[in-house]
Amino acid sequence: MNTTPPAIDYKACMDACQACVIACNTCAAACLKESDVQMMAACIAQDLECAQICELAVAAMARQSPHAPDICRLCAQICQACADECSKHSHDHCQTCAAACQQCAMSCNLMGMQSH
Repeated sequence: MNTTPPAIDYKACMDACQACVIACNTCAAACLKESDVQMMAACIAQDLECAQICELAVAAMARQSPHAPDICRLCAQICQACADECSKHSHDHCQTCAAACQQCAMSCNLMGMQSH
């Protein structure tokens, strides 16, 4: 069994993706507690999409998958869409999520430029 840790260059991106997963799940849960949940529907949907692609990206990078750069490029697009949606809302959880998504999008864009 090979227990070699992920390549160093994946670490920052994996950390950004994991922080984004937490921010997106926290935001989605907080949005569900808002008085007008329907108004937050697009935000919740983006949060869930973003959290899932970030989890996939972390797993691909941890495995050093040859598909990791492609997954990271897609992750960056979805993170940017989530950041755009969350930034429309003034709630603290939305602003925190938007910032995490922006950071993750930047990290994933850099990782997407890598080739295996």
